[in-house]
Amino acid sequence: MIEYLFVFLIGLIFGSFLNVLIHRLPLELSLLKPLRSSCPHCQHKIKWFENIPVVSYILLKRRCSSCHKPISLVYPVVELLTGIVTLMLYMNYWLNFELIVMVTLFYTLIVLSFIDLKHKAVPDSLLIVSVILVLLIGDLVDTLLFAGGFVLLELIMTFYIQTIKSRLTKNKELEKQSALGGGDIPIAGVIGGLVGVQLGISAIFLAALLALLPALYNLFFKKSIEIAFIPYLSLGLFITLIFNFNIFFIRY
Repeated sequence: MIEYLFVFLIGLIFGSFLNVLIHRLPLELSLLKPLRSSCPHCQHKIKWFENIPVVSYILLKRRCSSCHKPISLVYPVVELLTGIVTLMLYMNYWLNFELIVMVTLFYTLIVLSFIDLKHKAVPDSLLIVSVILVLLIGDLVDTLLFAGGFVLLELIMTFYIQTIKSRLTKNKELEKQSALGGGDIPIAGVIGGLVGVQLGISAIFLAALLALLPALYNLFFKKSIEIAFIPYLSLGLFITLIFNFNIFFIRY
């Protein structure tokens, strides 16, 4: 029990660092300078006791101690999520090289997911890192197979949206719209390389089901919020990996 608690706490600490990456990478800020984080509103330098994962968020009552403006809920969510992911991966793989790669990969996917949610675009460097990591323990052929499959899917869906749907709805804005984001393709490759064809299809199917929730929200409330797909691909992969989710119910 103490062992698992320690692993969870380590995950919380790494989650605090992931928050730095999520904030700074899209803005192309240095990851080393300044070492201490600051309030994005008033630039107040955050003291060490104000930066304790999750705890400080609660003690500060969700507000900056200097300007009293709200602290984003993203910070404790990322920290808790990282702690949970770290613990569950540890319970499945224990301490070995595969665990180190898996943890690093899912940390990268967490950063990509939250950047994608906010900016609808992700750094190419992180996509490259995720592919390299999966190739250390995964299958190259399945990686290329799934990435290629998503390229084909992107071409077909984009053709439909730009050529057919745009004419049926008489919406010229659709003529410039792409079906998938550029970051979705390498993440699809990561999924295939990590869990193989059968579980990979299951992971993408699950991701599509999860992505239906914001799609239905857009439909019922007549919104046009752009859906970031990397978070759903990452979540689908994690659930499939940890719980061995398989829509085919067959093992070879």
